[in-house]
Amino acid sequence: MEAFVTVFAVLFLLFVVLGAYAAVKAVGAAKRGVDRTLTEARRAVEDHTLRARSFAQPGPAGELARLRLALRTSMRATQDALHASAQEDESLKESLALFRRLSAHGHELDAELRRLESEPDRARLAERLPALRERTGRITDSADSLRWAARDRARRFADDDLDMLSAEIDMEAGALRHWTGVDQAAAPPPWPEAPAADPGADAARQTRSEGPRQSAAQDPGRPSLTPPGRRPTYPWQKKARPESTT
Repeated sequence: MEAFVTVFAVLFLLFVVLGAYAAVKAVGAAKRGVDRTLTEARRAVEDHTLRARSFAQPGPAGELARLRLALRTSMRATQDALHASAQEDESLKESLALFRRLSAHGHELDAELRRLESEPDRARLAERLPALRERTGRITDSADSLRWAARDRARRFADDDLDMLSAEIDMEAGALRHWTGVDQAAAPPPWPEAPAADPGADAARQTRSEGPRQSAAQDPGRPSLTPPGRRPTYPWQKKARPESTT
């Protein structure tokens, strides 16, 4: 009885621990989902705000908004492209490491541009715009280079795979059409076999060929084709008398 109670208590504790672990994981996943949703929503609102400022505000303020918008758009597109390609191509890990280093510079520049948006000295801000523009261009050019290189690599792999697939399909199609390459000239039909010999017909032909010989042997009076000088003589035949000359 005590053993049964002990086993039951252990199983109960195990179920409780597993339930708590599953609940914690579910709460964590839900929290991450909520945080991701809030981050995307905040990012979308900020992008729309920057786009509106770039068109609505003239001067340095509008230029800062355009620089921030270009920087964020380029970095986000490169990040999405690299992460999507790295799941299928392990060789992009080094590219991801380079992008992380570039992202640090991008975040630093974005933070500086955001602080300058509230700068009251517009003259000083206008002096710093060329350097900020150049710095933004260098970062976005590097991000674009990584992004297009990853896309070109993925497209090249897709083209190679398509070429191999096309070659295999052509080979299979040729194998399926192999019958068209075989010489289909019909062989001449065989000569018809001679009909089986009819014993009755053979006997009739033999009888017709041997009939005259048997008839000549059975009829002595029948004239023979043998010349008279070569005819055999028999004892019962009379000698021929010589003809009288008188």
